[in-house]
Amino acid sequence: MKAYYKYILVAGIAIFGLVVSCRQSFLDTQPYGSTSVNTLANKAGVEGLLIGAYSMLDGIGGPSDFDGTPFSQGISNWVFGGIASDDAHKGSTDDDQSSAGDIEKYAVNSANPYLSAKWVSIYTGIQRANDVIRVMARVTDGSITKEEETGLKAEALFLRAVYHLEAAKLWRNVPYVSDSVSYENNNFYVPNTDPVWPRIEEDFLFAIANLPAVQPQVGRANTWGAKAFLAKTYMFEHKFAEAKNLLDDIIQNGVTSSGQSYALVNYPDNFDPSKKNNSESLFAVQMSVHDGSSGANNGNIGDVLNFPYGGPTTCCGFYQPSFSLANSYKTDATTGLPLLDTWNDFDIKNDQNIGSDVSFTPYEGTLDPRLDYVVGRRGIPYLDWGIMPGQAWVRAQAQGGPYIPRKFIVSKAQSSTANDVAGGWGVNQASSVNYVMIRYADVLLWAAEAEIEVGSLDKAEAYVNMVRDRAARPGSWMHTYVDNNDPSKGFTNTPAANYFIRLYPAGMFASQGQEYARKAVRFERKLEFGMEGHRFFDLQRYDNGTGYMADVLNAYIQHETHIEGFNFELLKGAVFTKGKNEIYPIPLDQIDLSVHGGAPTLTQNPGY
Repeated sequence: MKAYYKYILVAGIAIFGLVVSCRQSFLDTQPYGSTSVNTLANKAGVEGLLIGAYSMLDGIGGPSDFDGTPFSQGISNWVFGGIASDDAHKGSTDDDQSSAGDIEKYAVNSANPYLSAKWVSIYTGIQRANDVIRVMARVTDGSITKEEETGLKAEALFLRAVYHLEAAKLWRNVPYVSDSVSYENNNFYVPNTDPVWPRIEEDFLFAIANLPAVQPQVGRANTWGAKAFLAKTYMFEHKFAEAKNLLDDIIQNGVTSSGQSYALVNYPDNFDPSKKNNSESLFAVQMSVHDGSSGANNGNIGDVLNFPYGGPTTCCGFYQPSFSLANSYKTDATTGLPLLDTWNDFDIKNDQNIGSDVSFTPYEGTLDPRLDYVVGRRGIPYLDWGIMPGQAWVRAQAQGGPYIPRKFIVSKAQSSTANDVAGGWGVNQASSVNYVMIRYADVLLWAAEAEIEVGSLDKAEAYVNMVRDRAARPGSWMHTYVDNNDPSKGFTNTPAANYFIRLYPAGMFASQGQEYARKAVRFERKLEFGMEGHRFFDLQRYDNGTGYMADVLNAYIQHETHIEGFNFELLKGAVFTKGKNEIYPIPLDQIDLSVHGGAPTLTQNPGY
């Protein structure tokens, strides 16, 4: 079943005709590459515009690409959700991509080009979704039935809501841009002082009511995906009862766009390009390579920097997992449970600054097996590329740490079909690994959170245990090679490390109380979704004005900057400021361009 990929020439040849550059706040620029509305006002034209709206989900393809900052635009949010949290360091050398470095050390200001590029990318997606609705209203040739019109509008509103949700996660106070806002209507000065959440809810509710359960192409949104995104919206609003109702329905009745009942798959299958769009995928951004696109731009270009500096690739050494993240996967040697309070008391064994030719034995304590699908660490098989040798695959170990990203790397056996050269320079750095925006594991752990707040601690425990049970399956473990000198010979049945993970005993959440249960669920999300760009936004949700996020991230800074042999200069002296750093500054150039009647339409966020 064909997915909705980034460009489909048959239907999408005229996509860019109505898409505007969004160089200014919204539509304060004439359309470029114009194709007349009359040409697009038919079924093929509208479907092409819809594909264009889907195509911006990966963040690439809008005008901000030409600013040289595609690295900030990727849907994975590796910068804004990853290195800005305790998941990862920027990596590479301290002076490489200094704009990302400012975000890591909480010194970001409104002039940061990464922020501007991300803003333009998101609002380009919003206007593409709006173009679908605007042009469809002008179709008079009878090529679109009333039922088709409703379905196409539902997809467009779904996408518009997804993009606005992405903006709200970053900036909270963002303008809601409806299909009535356009260059043609001369009403593009939209303030960011009105609450955006109700409008996002409204769009998702329309999508839920009018999208089918099953779609003809697997990458298209269905009603269950829309319900999941509305539940996610409710989780950000702390509307736990409303979220619980939706999540219960999804768990009991939900199916993928191809009609599969939702279920957990083996953990690594979520990041395997040959197993994408599986039963765990509620909604994924479709990636492809070797499809004729220029520079392999349909691959995951937003993450092109996030590869080891040796082995599978030769560039670029960014997005290095932190010590604190790796330490999180230690388990209690007796119970197999996470060390919720003592996980960061000491660092698991790493190669420090010893040479690659020195004998090394990895950490021998008990570990959650998800570690070795999240973190590339010395002495452990790195897919089928060989034993990870340590600093030989690290760009600048003293500055970024000893660990490398692992989750979205393609196996050597699949490399010729699932990898491509990104932008003409990144060998094996454009991949066809989908980015799954919502997995079934998200649904289960959100449901656990909601149960803790408005339901049953026992039910929450059961949901957490479903996720842990999947992690405990040997099929979700890394195993040793048959022959370390020839990884192509495959793997043995011997685990690559001392994996020991167990479920929470029945009744433990109830006996330990609500605060313990909250801590356990939050930690489980950290383990399950490490390096997927969610962590900053999860901490943001948990905070709700309490200072929780500042406490977590300031403790992280203290830990990382006091590890012998690693300087982490970017974090030295860094402070996460409560009441400020939980959200990002509105890009200065967007504020400047919003001036109307002598005053800016956009209002800057507090503290900036």
